[in-house]
Amino acid sequence: MNLVMLGLFSYILISLEGALLQSLSHGFVSSALFLCIGVLYDRFHTRMIKYYSGLIQVMPITIIILLFFTMANIGLPGTSSFVGEFLILTGVYKNNVIVTFLGATGMVLGGIYALWLFNRISYGNLKTQYIGTQFLDIKKMSFILYYL
Repeated sequence: MNLVMLGLFSYILISLEGALLQSLSHGFVSSALFLCIGVLYDRFHTRMIKYYSGLIQVMPITIIILLFFTMANIGLPGTSSFVGEFLILTGVYKNNVIVTFLGATGMVLGGIYALWLFNRISYGNLKTQYIGTQFLDIKKMSFILYYL
C-alpha cells in the first residue's frame, strides 16, 4: 500500500491510474491470502510460523492456491499487481528517481519476505508433533461438508 500512496502523491495521471489498479488488486489478493491463512488456522489453531512446515505433502491444493496468490502479491508479471506497480513506478520516476528507488526497494523486501514465508510453510519436514493429524485439504474438506 506504500506504492499506492506514492502514486497518489505524485499527481501524475499514470501513477494515479496505477494506484487505483493496485488498490483493487490488493483488495482481491490480500483477501485471498487471508482466506488461505484462515484455512490453515482453522485446521491447526495456531499462528506460529515455526509450527508449520512441509504442508505441500499433505495439503497440495491449498498450497498451490497459496502459491498463486503469493506470486500475485509480490507482483509477478501477468498479474494485476504487476501492472499497478509498474504504472506507479513509471509515474513516480518522472518526479523523483530516489523515491522510485526506495519504493522499488520496499517491493523487493516485501517479495523476499513473502517467498520466505511461503517456503517456510510449504517445504521442509512435516511437524506432526505440533499440529496433530488435522490435514484436510480443500478437496477433502468439501467432500466432507457435502455429506453432512
